[in-house]
Amino acid sequence: MPGPGPAGLDPAALQKFFDRAVPGAGTVSAELLHGGRSNLTYRVTDGVSSWVLRRPPLGGLTPSAHDMTREFRVVEALQGSGVPVAPAIALEEDTSVLGAPFAVVGHVDGTVLRTQDDLAAFSDDDITRCAYRLIDVLARLHSVDVREAGLSGFGRPQGYLTRQLRRWHDQWTRVGTRALPGLDVLHSRLVEIRPEESGASIVHGDYRIDNAILDPRDPAVVLALVDWEMATLGDPLADLGLHLAYSDPAFDPVLGGAAASTSTRLPPAADLVARYAETSGRPVVNLPFYRGFGYFKAAVIAEGIHARYRQGLTVGEGFETVGAAVPRLVEAGLAVVR
Repeated sequence: MPGPGPAGLDPAALQKFFDRAVPGAGTVSAELLHGGRSNLTYRVTDGVSSWVLRRPPLGGLTPSAHDMTREFRVVEALQGSGVPVAPAIALEEDTSVLGAPFAVVGHVDGTVLRTQDDLAAFSDDDITRCAYRLIDVLARLHSVDVREAGLSGFGRPQGYLTRQLRRWHDQWTRVGTRALPGLDVLHSRLVEIRPEESGASIVHGDYRIDNAILDPRDPAVVLALVDWEMATLGDPLADLGLHLAYSDPAFDPVLGGAAASTSTRLPPAADLVARYAETSGRPVVNLPFYRGFGYFKAAVIAEGIHARYRQGLTVGEGFETVGAAVPRLVEAGLAVVR
């Protein structure tokens, strides 16, 4: 009889699912993995093979931000595309199994650079090459033929920016724990300067260094991109803008301080933008909007995490600092778009 499992997983139900859906799996056990600030992520093993299971938080959900079907579908579609992703194993949409939809992918053994301390093991050259490789992989993602990948109906690129601004402002009204007038000002300004979409592609929706699993021998080798829960079809420059927002120290409290993405050892934003333009062949225009939108989205995501923490719905440690990031991200976004 399985013993008690980590929060959010019933061991007996998990075993029953693996017996049915994962051929060859033996008796499994699970542990909560550190790092995620949105969906719950677990490593599952039978002592021989390992998998990663992702499910939504235990409560305080925001619409469209914890979509397991979306996450699994894009990972499955990107197999063999040249974009590094984990092997797609199984999707369960029946909430009676574990209490929420969940997805299982193969475990990719590698390095995740979450904090600036994690960067200490690597030379400046290694870190620079890693940063540029992440930009190259982003450009590769944005070049994937949507029809060939079977994702034509995955989203509606036309009107993406308008919907995103409306959706994330609506998310704020659901998760906001305090009055923050600057966020409404930032939203209004973004609505004013919103450009036409720069193009249409698969967008990751949460692209940063700690959402990549890297080769421990060479951090410039990306083994898999993870956390696809907000992926859709839309404007590729939104991915770039958010990636740049994550490089601001204002983001540090979301990961408990000194996030790897904010390290000054990484190339400056202007160099990353130049690399993306060169690799993708895509003009990078209207950058203040995309960066400002990145800050806006990051602020709302952080507030959602903070709200779940206040309600006692987070699992794991390090959530007590997240709320401090929200006003900082808003102010940084306002500085960009003013």
